[in-house]
Amino acid sequence: MKASMSLRLLVCSLLLVLVPLATSDTSLDRFLKCLPSHSDSSYPVSRATYRITNSSFEPTLRAYAKASRFLTSTTPKPLAIIAATHESHVQATVICAKSNGLQIRIRSGGHDYEGLSYVSNVPFVILDTFNLRSIDIDVAGKTAWIQSGATTGELYYNIANKSNVLAFPAGVCLTLGAGGHFSGGGYGPLMRKHGLSIDNIVDAKIVDVNGKILDRKSMGEDLFWAIRGGGGASFGVILSWKINLVDVPPKVTTFTVSKTLEQGATDVVYRWQEVASKLDKELFIRVMPRVVDGSSGSNKTVTVSFIGLFLGPSCKLLPLMKNSFPELGLQQKDCNEMSWVESTLYWFGLPNGTSIETLLNRPTRASFFKRKSDYVKRAIPKKGLEKIWQTMIKVERVWMQWNPYGGRMDEIPATATAFPHRAGNLFKIQYSVDWSDQEGIEAANHHIDLITQLYDTMTPYASSNPREAFLNYRDVDIGSNPGNQTSFEKAKVYGSKLFKNNFIRLVKVKSRVDPDDFFKYEQSIPASLK
Repeated sequence: MKASMSLRLLVCSLLLVLVPLATSDTSLDRFLKCLPSHSDSSYPVSRATYRITNSSFEPTLRAYAKASRFLTSTTPKPLAIIAATHESHVQATVICAKSNGLQIRIRSGGHDYEGLSYVSNVPFVILDTFNLRSIDIDVAGKTAWIQSGATTGELYYNIANKSNVLAFPAGVCLTLGAGGHFSGGGYGPLMRKHGLSIDNIVDAKIVDVNGKILDRKSMGEDLFWAIRGGGGASFGVILSWKINLVDVPPKVTTFTVSKTLEQGATDVVYRWQEVASKLDKELFIRVMPRVVDGSSGSNKTVTVSFIGLFLGPSCKLLPLMKNSFPELGLQQKDCNEMSWVESTLYWFGLPNGTSIETLLNRPTRASFFKRKSDYVKRAIPKKGLEKIWQTMIKVERVWMQWNPYGGRMDEIPATATAFPHRAGNLFKIQYSVDWSDQEGIEAANHHIDLITQLYDTMTPYASSNPREAFLNYRDVDIGSNPGNQTSFEKAKVYGSKLFKNNFIRLVKVKSRVDPDDFFKYEQSIPASLK
């Protein structure tokens, strides 16, 4: 009797495992058979489809997955990858996934800190747009159309090939995909002069939940508002953006000045907080504190790098700095004059003189890391800075980027786009911790604990009620809240931090354009207020 009972339990257990797999296989087969009937036969979708049994599946999955934490043997894998080479492939993927009960995850550049664009705990397929990478520059009209899979580096290169006095405000990292980077905001060293990427977008093409291609006119202003800062993946699949290019001078100036605690870094950082958001709009100075070996080689200290971009020659920058921020001690020898496109290579950490052809590179190497974010609205007192340095030395592996606000960022209303973090902020922080391949996934909890310690230390100095966060610095921790909550209550936790008062409007847009919540992931906009 007991043996019979045990056998039945074993059979039931196996069924629990096998039935979902069988269901997934059946759904996948139907999905794959559905694709050709909804895509352009001139561009066979079969050539863009990778099943898990294909030899190219694993390389394609890994090529645009930058976070090694989510590339383990136990990480859930997609049933298939559709690496679209034509717009109709995107339409077909949406239509066929929806009709067969499969979730899709949408990926462009793969800079997803939490892997949400290529990992899911339910049967899913990846819709990859890295092949949709055309860029069409109109110099006379100062506009461009850029497809979602094109990178910021490719955009900068294409602009520079047409003009040395046009640019676009976007990220420092050169391998960001335009689809996700722009839809989350898109910030960089031009933000104080020209705002974010989304502040310079004038049209878009998106595939909606019914597989239709919409532009700004046909999607309506509410949806166009939502995808500029609210994250496109909650509402559809971004195919391309029409952007306004901005004017830059033929020569810009970059500089890096570093100071240790022993060299008075605390005083200089305190002063930076007072002036960085009030400086001339043409000037952007990022602060990067990190732990280094002390002068004796045994003790640790903090060194702070001040990295600047000035939209003009050094002969104009130096008097400005002497008048507004003399504490930094900027000198002519610190300054590098170059074209704007060369400055994008400088900001990426490449040596002066690096060929702009490097902008076309698409590095594929993944790494182990964790990121978090904060906004600061009041200057951190010197005692607070000293406490932060002490914590950094204690945790050692964590470093930060402090990005100044002010200028154009203070002029654009918080409701102009879905991105709400505008006037009232002195600077934005990105916390970073990285570890080696040799340490591997086993070291993840330890390093996440390190970054959490520094994040907790920053609590008194960061924004509050809510403690704001930046969508593109994806961080699943900000949605963690104990208790028995409805899905909307859970979404409201991260939604209020990411979107503040714009969250409810985003939910209303979502409920209209995707009422059944097809475009869904762990931090997506919910389709209901319940």
